Amino acid sequence: MITRVQWRNFFDHPVVEWTLFGTGMLLLFLSPIVGVLPGPGGVVVAAVGLGLILKTSMWAKRHYVRVKRWQPKAGKWMDWALRRSSHQRREAIRKAVDPAERN
Repeated sequence: MITRVQWRNFFDHPVVEWTLFGTGMLLLFLSPIVGVLPGPGGVVVAAVGLGLILKTSMWAKRHYVRVKRWQPKAGKWMDWALRRSSHQRREAIRKAVDPAERN
């Protein structure tokens, strides 16, 4: 059985990081082609590509934080869509502080 530490070490390996980054870029470039087809496929492919890029690139993380500060409402939706643990933690704190506000 592979432990979390082993998975983390695996994903921290430079070859794996560059492969994930390259896959994200490839998916991002393929999204307009898939977007021509009927349905929301292009949006899904672009979202997965951006998620992979965000996972592996410090440059993308800095810009992500900049967009979140510039547009907090959009940042909340981006966190929700990416299932970020920081978003879940902030929502739990917000609900604990204000018990009258329940979704």
